[in-house]
Amino acid sequence: MAKINPDFAKELKEYGALDLNACYNCGTCTAVCSLSDEDNSFPRKMIRLSVLGLEDELQSSVDPWLCYYCGECSETCPQQTDPGELMMTLRRYLTAKYDWTGLASKLYTSKIWEFGAIIFLAAFILVLFIFFHGPMTTELTDDGGVKLNTFAPWKIVEIGDWIMAGLLSFFLLSNIFNMYLKIVRNDKSIKIPLKLYFTEFWALIVHFATQLQFSKCDTELTGKKYTFSTYWIIHWFLMTSYVIMLIMIMVFLGWFQTDNIYEWWHPQRLLGYYATIGLTIGIVYFFIERIRKKSEKSKHSHVTDWTFLVLLFLTTITGILVHIFRIYGMPYPTYYMYVFHLMVLFPMLMIEVPFSKWSHLAYRPFAIYFNNVVIAARKQSK
Repeated sequence: MAKINPDFAKELKEYGALDLNACYNCGTCTAVCSLSDEDNSFPRKMIRLSVLGLEDELQSSVDPWLCYYCGECSETCPQQTDPGELMMTLRRYLTAKYDWTGLASKLYTSKIWEFGAIIFLAAFILVLFIFFHGPMTTELTDDGGVKLNTFAPWKIVEIGDWIMAGLLSFFLLSNIFNMYLKIVRNDKSIKIPLKLYFTEFWALIVHFATQLQFSKCDTELTGKKYTFSTYWIIHWFLMTSYVIMLIMIMVFLGWFQTDNIYEWWHPQRLLGYYATIGLTIGIVYFFIERIRKKSEKSKHSHVTDWTFLVLLFLTTITGILVHIFRIYGMPYPTYYMYVFHLMVLFPMLMIEVPFSKWSHLAYRPFAIYFNNVVIAARKQSK
């Protein structure tokens, strides 16, 4: 028998949802959604489950992750229930429920926890540099650049990166495993052959790399199978830039944080420029969108949406300044800006990757993967 939580709507409002009681189940939102099909009739189904307080059914559903918030359902809703914002809210809610530590819930529902965690982690980095930094030499390299690795040796910083990468991977992967238990293993009536986990794995790779599900939005209006809109292009550009930045920091720091000044066409600098340009364009675009609030998907901004954009902006601008100060031989501005850069970067990664906004980069493709596995298993059992 399904368990009903009568206070669920009140709890959900802490994650950003509006009044759900206005919905009278007309189904317009499902009818206009390009992504809705016979297997996933969202967002109507999600509204009904939310109104009824059926938490178990919500937590075992992949529907919120299949939605990319084009906003058409909210624009056409006759009761202005805003189903698109509900789907966004449910993604925050599910992120909190997958997280076994409870930190995601605290960060999403409490500004004190959100800003307190940022300040604490930033202060931790500052204390490390105060007591353990290397010499702040004014002697420049043969190329006229700053000896950054004398102040912050990349091998020591890399050890810190590995520790951070280990923590991020542990938290994120354990949360994804919890997601798997809720979505795939929740239904005991379905027997899933082991081979399906391999045959459907391609979906995880494809959707992580391309966000192909996103490009299916508005296909009914265009008449095309996929629609690569400006919003999709910028979102993809921002995502790939972020991933490149993360890989350079976590895996190739010795190659990336060097005292050598390469020519502008060197791969190290080209990758850095790609990441910088992508992050800058994406941040500016989404800042403008959220400030203007003209499109439906930008009308409702949770505090964590703004926090993420601000942290990403500060990470990008401080990284640019470190690069400029270093190659133009400005030692002290380089050292101080480098510390500030890490004071922003560290909390952004530790909070956003496993517990907040950027965990969605992993949850979305995994949801599609798990959904494909379940659908394939059901078809085989018939």
